[in-house]
Amino acid sequence: MQQVKLLSADENLVFSLSGEIDAATSDDFYAQVAAAYEHDKKNVVFDCAALTFIDSTTLGTFVKIFKKLKCDGFTMILDKVRPNVKKLFDICALNTIMEIR
Repeated sequence: MQQVKLLSADENLVFSLSGEIDAATSDDFYAQVAAAYEHDKKNVVFDCAALTFIDSTTLGTFVKIFKKLKCDGFTMILDKVRPNVKKLFDICALNTIMEIR
């Protein structure tokens, strides 16, 4: 089960991600993030401490969000990324364009 929760909209939009985000849930993930962002455009931070799994579709969704933010002049940070999830970003060299910590 995947959870996307907007934790804060003060300085940045901070989302807590938990569980699994895959091909079956990535559209919902994108829709929730896009709706919050369109309402209040600012930098986005994803707290990934409880995110246990993503697939290639979800990587594409993160790229789509990243491109939209960059085009608008904002940034995206993936924070507290677990090693198994970070490995996918590293394999695809997304760690060279995205801030992943």
